[in-house]
Amino acid sequence: MRILMVGLGDIARKAYLPVLSRRGDLDIHLTTRNKVVLDEVGREFRIVNRHANVADALSATSFDAAFVHAATPAHGELVRLLIEQGIATFVDKPLADTFAETEALVTLAAARGTPLVLGFNRRFAPDYVALRAVDANLIVMEKHRHRQPDLPRRVVFDDFIHVVDTLLSLSPAPVRRRTIETHVVDDMLHGITLTLAGDGFTAIGMMHRNSGLDEERLDVMGGGMRYSVRNLAERVEAQGTQSVKRRPDWISVGRQRGFEAMCDDFLIAVRARRPVDAAAILATHAICEAIVRHAETHIREEVPAGADCKGGSNQQFI
Repeated sequence: MRILMVGLGDIARKAYLPVLSRRGDLDIHLTTRNKVVLDEVGREFRIVNRHANVADALSATSFDAAFVHAATPAHGELVRLLIEQGIATFVDKPLADTFAETEALVTLAAARGTPLVLGFNRRFAPDYVALRAVDANLIVMEKHRHRQPDLPRRVVFDDFIHVVDTLLSLSPAPVRRRTIETHVVDDMLHGITLTLAGDGFTAIGMMHRNSGLDEERLDVMGGGMRYSVRNLAERVEAQGTQSVKRRPDWISVGRQRGFEAMCDDFLIAVRARRPVDAAAILATHAICEAIVRHAETHIREEVPAGADCKGGSNQQFI
């Protein structure tokens, strides 16, 4: 399978290339406008196929799939080009940093029958996956940053989107109500609290951008049990007493954080020409757009009881 990797930044080098470069069934091609980085990454991962830009790569050969790791503002143009070429496309979250552009790209992929997958690795992280089987009625996810207030759209679409998508994927029933609170100081977003609720459950997501530590914690509670995952590496189970399980040394970071399983799933989707999961992509980006709107306008928004919101991986707001 011939793969084009677009963009060779930190996430491509730390998370994706260590996984993909070990596979013998992939013919990987690299592209970035920075020739120094292109040659450096090519040597590091022993990849000889290197292109100065996407246009050169597409004119040189055909591709079965592409991984897009470029900066968010470039996603729209790149993804549109790849989909129009019929190339199955994997994109680091977000698909785009506005709901309107996200919807347009999803619609295009669906119309062309081209697989389009978003890089939500927490859907595949084994400790998070295990929590889907828990009979939970309270889900709480916190993802904090140390001294990193930023513009609302950048915070929400580039970072908090992981919290949104994880809550949606773990919600055990359709989401009926949504409440958003944001804390903005001098146009910089400092804090977010998102509450999703449905029959018998509540899911709460929180982020503070001026916290004392970079950290992530997921708690799932119900049936006399509490399951916690800390920084995707440590699992805590409590039923009166507490037990702690840490990632064994021999398990790679790529596997523990879900990147191996996520890449495998995408390559299966490529071979099967699996259609885009439009509802899941749109649900996550729609909530992100609502959070940005709240932060920028300071208007509280609630989805009224009875709104038709589907749960699980197929959630959407209508």
